[in-house]
Order: sequence, then C-alpha cells, then structure tokens
Amino acid sequence: MNRVRVILGQRLRRDWLQLTLWIGSTVLLAFAGFAGVAEAYGTEQDRSGILAAVMANPVILLFRGLPSGTDSSAFVVFLLFPWLAIMAAFMSAFLAVRHTRGDEEAGRVELVDATPAGRWTPTAATLVHGTLANVVLGVLVAAAFLAGGAAAQGSWLVGTATAVVGLVFLGLGMLSAQLMRTSRGANSLTVWVLVATFVVSGIGNALGTPSDDLTRMESSWLTWTSAFGWAENTRAFDENLWWPVLLCVAAFVVLTAAALALQSVRDLGESIVAERLGRASARAGLASTTALVLRLSAPSTIGWMVGGLLTGALSTSLGGVVDQIGGENPAIAEVLTSLAAEGDLEQAVVVVFFTMAGLLAACAAVQTVARARQEEAHGTAEQVLATPVHRVRWLLGFVGVGFVAIVLTCSAALGGAALGGAALGGAALGGAALGAAAGDNAAKLVEAAAVATAGQVVAATVFLVLTALVFTVAPRLTIPLGWALVVAAIMLGLFGPLLGVSESLTDLSPFAVAPELDGDTVDVRGLWWLVLTICVGGAASVVFMRRRELAAAG
Repeated sequence: MNRVRVILGQRLRRDWLQLTLWIGSTVLLAFAGFAGVAEAYGTEQDRSGILAAVMANPVILLFRGLPSGTDSSAFVVFLLFPWLAIMAAFMSAFLAVRHTRGDEEAGRVELVDATPAGRWTPTAATLVHGTLANVVLGVLVAAAFLAGGAAAQGSWLVGTATAVVGLVFLGLGMLSAQLMRTSRGANSLTVWVLVATFVVSGIGNALGTPSDDLTRMESSWLTWTSAFGWAENTRAFDENLWWPVLLCVAAFVVLTAAALALQSVRDLGESIVAERLGRASARAGLASTTALVLRLSAPSTIGWMVGGLLTGALSTSLGGVVDQIGGENPAIAEVLTSLAAEGDLEQAVVVVFFTMAGLLAACAAVQTVARARQEEAHGTAEQVLATPVHRVRWLLGFVGVGFVAIVLTCSAALGGAALGGAALGGAALGGAALGAAAGDNAAKLVEAAAVATAGQVVAATVFLVLTALVFTVAPRLTIPLGWALVVAAIMLGLFGPLLGVSESLTDLSPFAVAPELDGDTVDVRGLWWLVLTICVGGAASVVFMRRRELAAAG
C-alpha cells in the first residue's frame, strides 16, 4: 500500500494541472448552467415551449440529454448532463492510457518493475488515481448543483452519474492499453468507442416516445446499449433512479477485470493486437517527410472522415423522424406547424450538425500537429532533422497533412449530407407533387450543408495554425493546450448563449462565426477575422520554428 501511495503522489504532481483543467471546466459548466437557465428559461412556460420544440425536432436530442419534465433543475440536467459526462469520460480515458501504455512506451513502467514495487503496483496506482479523480469530480458537480439551489437527492445523483460514466471509460482506457501496441492506438480506440456510444445514446433518445404533454421522452432500446444512456436514465430531479448507476459500476468492474486479465498474460512492451510488420524497403512514395506524415496520419484521418460522413448523413436524413413522430402525435404536429412559420428549422439543424463536423475536423488537425510533438519527444524527429530536411519544411509537412485531414473530414460530411438528402427526397416519391417538394427541400438542405462545409473548413484551420504556433513557442504545451483550445471554442459556441455569455465573447469561437447559409444568401459572419488569424498564425509558426531548438520530453 505504501508503494502505491508513493507512485500515486508522483502521478498527482505530474497531472495536477491537467486534472485541474478538466475538473474545473466541468464543474464551471455545471455551476454556470443554473444562472443561464434562470435567465433564459426562468418560467415553466418557457421551459415547456423548449421541450415541445425538442419533441417536434428530436434531432436536438443528439446534443442534449433526456427530457424529464419542466422542473428547472431537471431542465438544467437535460441541457448539460451529456456534456458533463463526456468530459468526465475523456478525462478518465486519457488518464488511463497515459499511465499504462504511455508510461510503458516511455520506459517508466520497466524502471518501476525493476524495483520491489513490481509490475502490478503502477496498475493499482492508475486505478486509485482515476477513481479518486472521478470521485472529486462527482462531488464538485453535486456541490455546483446544490449551490444553484437544487434538491439534495437529485444533486448527488447527477454527481454520481457523472463520476460513474468516467469510471466506465477509465476501465475502457485500461483495456485499450492492453489491446493496442501504442498509446496513440489505445487513445484512438477508446475515443472512437466513446464517441460512438455518445452518438448511439443520442439517437436512442431521438427515436424514443414522447409523453402526451410533450415534457418527457422515454428512451428507445438503443439508448440502453450506452453508458451515457444508462446515466441519463437516472432522471435526476424527476424519478431519481439510482439503479442505472449500478450498470455503470458493473461495466467498470468488467472492463477493469478484463484489462487485468490481459496484462497477466502479455509481456512488457507487447500487446494483444499484434503490430503489423512493415515492408523491408520503403516505397518510392515515402521518400519525403510529408509522405511519411501522411502515412502515419492515414488511419486517424480515415476515422475522422467516418465520423464526418455519419454526422453529415444525420444532418439531412433525420427529417423523416420529425415527420413520423408528428404524424403519431397531434400535439407535435401543431408545434411543427408553428415552427415552420417562424423559420427554416431544418436548415438550422444542418448548421448545428456541421458545427459538429467542424469540431471533428479541428480534432483531426490538432491530432496531426500533436503527432509532431510526439515524434519530437520520442526522439524520432531528431533522426529526420539530422538529414538535409529543414525544420520548417518538417513542420509544414504536418501542417499540410493536417489541412488535408480537415478538407477530407468536412468533404465526407458534405457527402453524407448529400446521401441523406437523396434518401429524404426518395422517401417521398409516392406522389409527383410531394416528391418534387421533397426533392426541392433536400436540395436546399444540401446547399446549406455545402456553405457550412466551406465555413467549417476555415474554422478548423484556425485550430490547425494555433496548435502549430503553440508547438513552436511552447512545445511541451502542444497537446494539452491544443485540445484545450478546441474544448473552449466548442463550449463557447454551443453553450455561450445558454450560459448568458456576451455575444462578443461567444464570437471568439471560430465555430460560432463560421459562414453559413441564411435563407437564400450566404452570411460570411466572421470569415475575414478567421482568415486573418490563419495568415498571422501560420506566418508566426514559420518564423518561430526557424529559431527554436528541439525540445525533449517533459
């Protein structure tokens, strides 16, 4: 136990800043949610109107929680809980991989194994470390709800649900670290399972059954295949169900047990999924550093493209869900009619989905540039730069491939939107007039998607050059600060209006000011300052890269 305490103390000194940022931003979102709801949706009538609109357009449930009544606290949970849970999940997953496969790659685990601590002490320390981080997060989230005036039982249930979702992905991260040979592969596997289960939970909610008064939604069976869905179905401040929490705890136990079992049968440095052997000699296409970066980045880029394709397809194809639910519930049909009179709701939904596509593209860009930092820290960059390759040319290879990843991800989203639009038009071919109207509507949605695609390419490129700039100025901050910029921008863009943030501050998010289609015209919005940021950031990166030396891991 004393040995675990020693390693745990070292981990806490190493991770205190990252954990403070993750936990602090999550708790701040929970605390600020009450003030935002009180200001924007202060009356029960306001909240009922929003929930009715959600039932009429359940696509919104892909980005929000499970509606559970008009109580102000339950409404806050509906708006914010999925994002509290996903931040806990990311924190836990990265922590697990960093201190298992990451430390193994860096040689730290081998050094500890050679001491009386043995092989299992670092693993035990990782479990204790991740569990404590989630407990602290859960307690502070509950305290934030209590400080906002929420009921005690519901507050503690929200905090507990947030923490146990984090524990599930702590276990998943530890399992992925046993399966994959590199920390990059383990993180990729964990993140894709995380994103997939988050989306599955949202789709399951969107396909659920609304109540007659349009204030509650019963999840479909699909939601129950996701840890996020289990946590949402605790229905804090409504039914206050504790038993779904046990499902998350059981999943954590099973995943952790599987990770420990696999660790006991593999050698240090090896993995369950064998690493594919490389060719004896490189192809001619790998003769340049840019080609090498492209080859290394191809698997992750393909993954982001798949995410973009699915996001784009959902943006235009889920309109049929709205029509179906409206036909089954007359109250929803009335809401649909009133919404149609107020503006083009479907076009707005496309913009929201393509904001998420822009987020995926920005993640692809940050991951590509972060790979430059990983190559530098692992010493492989030094081998490349010992050749006639100039350091600026080497960096521009990562930036160029990052931009290609942005374009491919957003293009995949546009292709998905076109496929979804074709499906939407083809679903109404029963009558000539109806089919023509559906076809015109689908074409309009695809046009909105095309404009949003161009806008999100520009927005994502901002994060590409900013991450490159951080890499040249403060290389050790490349990975944490690059991802923090993306998280901050999406929080401002999606939650700024809800939290009562001023419009000028919200507009600092590139996602919030990317060009989009407004009716029949293109609103350029913040295009020019985005382009200016890209030009200045790119030029500064080149200048600073020419002047700095390689930085070791730290």
